[in-house]
Amino acid sequence: MAQNVDALIPVMTGQKVIPVIVLDNADDAVPLARALAAGGLPAVEITLRTAAALESIKRVAAEVPEAIVGAGTILNGRNFDEAVAAGSKFIVSPGLTPELVSAANGHDVPLLPGSVTSSEIMSALEAGYTHLKFFPAEQAGGAAYLKSCSTVFGQVKFCPTGGVSVKNANDYLSLPNVLCVGGSWVAPKDMITSGDWDGITALAKAAAGI
Repeated sequence: MAQNVDALIPVMTGQKVIPVIVLDNADDAVPLARALAAGGLPAVEITLRTAAALESIKRVAAEVPEAIVGAGTILNGRNFDEAVAAGSKFIVSPGLTPELVSAANGHDVPLLPGSVTSSEIMSALEAGYTHLKFFPAEQAGGAAYLKSCSTVFGQVKFCPTGGVSVKNANDYLSLPNVLCVGGSWVAPKDMITSGDWDGITALAKAAAGI
C-alpha cells in the first residue's frame, strides 16, 4: 500500500517550519505547544529521544486542540504503535525499513520516513512513499544535494531536518522539491527550561513568516 499522502500534505504545507522538539519534562509539553501554536506553528514533532516523550505527546493531544502533534525518531514498529496510541497525528522516522512500512500500511496516521541516498529514495518509491524526510540535511550535502535530486526524482517532496536554522532555511525552502523544513531553533532548550513561552511564541512568529 502507498503512503497516506492525503493526511501528510496538510502537515507539510500548513507551515514552512515544523518545530523538532526534545523534551526532558512532560510538564513543559502543553505550554510549549500552546506557545508554538500561538506563533503560527501548530504542527510540532516531539522526538522519542527521552523518557518524557510519549507522555508529552499524550498531554498535547489531550489538552491542546489547536496543536497537531507528531512523533519523531520512530525507529521500529513498536515505536510507531506507541506513538499512535499516545495521540500522534503524524509519524516521522530518520529512515525506512520493511517493519516500518508494515506498521504504517493502511494506517490513518501518516508516516514521513527519511531517505538520503539515491538507493534509499528509490526504495522508498518502491514502497509507495513520495514524501520524505531528508536527514541529517546539512551533513548529507545540504540544499545543493537536494537541488540535484530534483532533476532525477521530480516526483519526490522533502522535509529537510538536521542543521537547518533561520540562517539557511530559505536555501531549502526555495527549492521546488522542498515543502517545509524541520528545526529546533524555534524552541531552544534553555527557553523551554526557563519557561520563556512568550519568547518561543516570538521565535515561532518569525519562523512562520519565513
